[in-house]
Amino acid sequence: MKGVLADTGPLYALLDPSDSRHQRALREAALADRSGLRVLVCWPTVVETHRLALHKLGSRVARRWLEEVTSSADLLNPRAEEYSEAASQLRSYEDQRISLHDSVLAALARRMVVPVWTYDHHFDLLGASVWR
Repeated sequence: MKGVLADTGPLYALLDPSDSRHQRALREAALADRSGLRVLVCWPTVVETHRLALHKLGSRVARRWLEEVTSSADLLNPRAEEYSEAASQLRSYEDQRISLHDSVLAALARRMVVPVWTYDHHFDLLGASVWR
C-alpha cells in the first residue's frame, strides 16, 4: 500500500485557515495526491482531530469535517498489540511529553511500513518514518 498515515497536526491544519501550517498542509496534501499517495487515517486520530475542531472551530465545522473524513478517507483501527506496544514504549520516554496517541500511531506506521505525515518531532524519537 502506497500511502502516508496522517497525524492530527496536518489534518487540523488543512481544516483551519488560521492555523500557522495551513498553507503547508495544503501543499503537502496536493503533493500526496499528485504522487498517488493515499492518506490513511486511524480512528484515534479522527477522534483527536474532531475534538480539536469542535473546541476551536465549533460544532458545525467539526460535524462537517467528520462527515467528510468518514466518507472519503481510508480509515484504520490499530490492533490491541499496537496499543500494548505503544504503552510499553512510552516507559522509555519518561522525560518526554509523548502522548499515547502518538505512540500508537508510530506503532501502526511501523506495522504497515508507511511514513507518518506529521509536524511533531516525537515521531522521530519513536523511530517512526516521517513523511517530509
